[in-house]
Amino acid sequence: MSAIGWQQKTIIRKMKTKASIFTKISLGMLIAGSLAACNKPKTDDKATATPATPNKETIVFVNSDTLLAKYDYFKDMSKRLEDKANSAKNDVGSRTQAFQREVAEYQKGANTMPADQRQTTEQRLQREQQELQGYQQNATAQFQNDQASENSKLYDKIADFVKSYAKEKGYKLVLTYSKANPTVLYGDAGLDVTADVAKRLNDAYAKDKK
Repeated sequence: MSAIGWQQKTIIRKMKTKASIFTKISLGMLIAGSLAACNKPKTDDKATATPATPNKETIVFVNSDTLLAKYDYFKDMSKRLEDKANSAKNDVGSRTQAFQREVAEYQKGANTMPADQRQTTEQRLQREQQELQGYQQNATAQFQNDQASENSKLYDKIADFVKSYAKEKGYKLVLTYSKANPTVLYGDAGLDVTADVAKRLNDAYAKDKK
């Protein structure tokens, strides 16, 4: 390969970000639409003289967008992923800059190099380019694995809590709502338990951090 041909060839391909750090994680996807709770507690069989009151609502919903915005664990999780992504980005960027400097140095003196030296240098730079691309791919894959692991932990925390919460409250079904996954098109405000769920989740998380 000639020096001119080498100069025209693009040495570095910009790393494409395959995983978005700040992608909003939809609870509609995490909880798979709804969570069935345990049976409603038995009522007292004794008759009373007072008028019967309406049955307690057994179907409620959680606004997942609001819940994630308020859930401290999700905030900390997002920060951990952001830090990992920035660290990987800086590492790959540093390696890329070092390689680009090598290429620039070669291009400066390529025209004056003997043919055998030029060929040997180009082969070495090509190997380094391939190694750099492989390193970039591995870094992206590692981040995606870390993100999947964090998402799994988030799912477990929310799903386990909602199951026990529904059992405690006597709910038969807990639906989720988000703009990205609108499984609930409309719900009366009285059925929205998002604020209580967020508070209880944060209380539990605060205890776990101690």
